[in-house]
Amino acid sequence: MSTKQYGKIMAFYEQHRRMPTYSEIMRLMGFKSKNSAYKLVNTMVEKGLIQKDTSGKIVPRQLTLPVRVLGTVEAGFPSPAEEELSDTMTLDEYLIEKREATFLLKVSGDSMFDAGIMPGDLVLVERGKDPKAGDIVIAEVDHEWTMKYFQKVNGQVTLVAANKKYPPIVPKDELKIAAVVKAVVRKY
Repeated sequence: MSTKQYGKIMAFYEQHRRMPTYSEIMRLMGFKSKNSAYKLVNTMVEKGLIQKDTSGKIVPRQLTLPVRVLGTVEAGFPSPAEEELSDTMTLDEYLIEKREATFLLKVSGDSMFDAGIMPGDLVLVERGKDPKAGDIVIAEVDHEWTMKYFQKVNGQVTLVAANKKYPPIVPKDELKIAAVVKAVVRKY
């Protein structure tokens, strides 16, 4: 397995926003059989470059390359800046705990405006996590989907917007918490 082969697979991922199938790996590498692609994938999994999800599909081990952490910046009064390499990390290792339960959703609407979540932002959410009071959740309420703060008032679950224009939501028939918001992603 060469870095060139890994590079081809990751270039495919960048272009198509998904990992290649075994047939596509076979064509990318110029292999004559899917077995060769299978062996390459297993070698890459053993080396920790990629991994397989619960259904056996290959997924990237990390979505981003390590970025240098150069220290801190003062958000209050200005202070002398010193650039010092303190560490490196990927956004994946910083943001994602359970890859198989994590996904992104694009935000529409302004009900979470005062929480700093704007239309067009992406939210990174984790399925299967039990919400705590104050968590922002993705919920199906009476057959409609929404993103709100999770609250319990006198034992009753209430979903609260972060915008005064919207009243709290108390489920009439059904409430399913699909995921808990872990991070907000915004490009400037």
